[in-house]
Amino acid sequence: MTHLADIVLAIHFALAGFIALGLLLIPFGAMQSWRWVCWPKLRKTHAGLMIFVAFEALIGMTCPLTSIEAYLRDTQAPESFWAYQLERLLYWDLPPSFFLVLYLLCAAWTIALWIVVPPQSSQKAKPLQT
Repeated sequence: MTHLADIVLAIHFALAGFIALGLLLIPFGAMQSWRWVCWPKLRKTHAGLMIFVAFEALIGMTCPLTSIEAYLRDTQAPESFWAYQLERLLYWDLPPSFFLVLYLLCAAWTIALWIVVPPQSSQKAKPLQT
């Protein structure tokens, strides 16, 4: 079960990385005229995940991936080196109110990016006016 828990943790870390990088790369990429930052599927996935995370925090819900990992480990401490390292990067020891504010701000940023850098097909993509 430890290996399955490690896989769940790696997926969780990858999703968190995707969300965080999107918050930075979408506006930067728009300024650099990178067309891929306007891909509709990418933007819908990014916005959906960010809004889901913010909603989880708003209602006080534990992330399903966190719950699955905890169930598979049946322990609080990770049992592998990589799990330990990823867990240290993913799980911060801060109060829930910090995460609520952080996730709501990130969701607001995601919505603002949707307006300022709207998703569009590659034929219509235009560089961001600076």
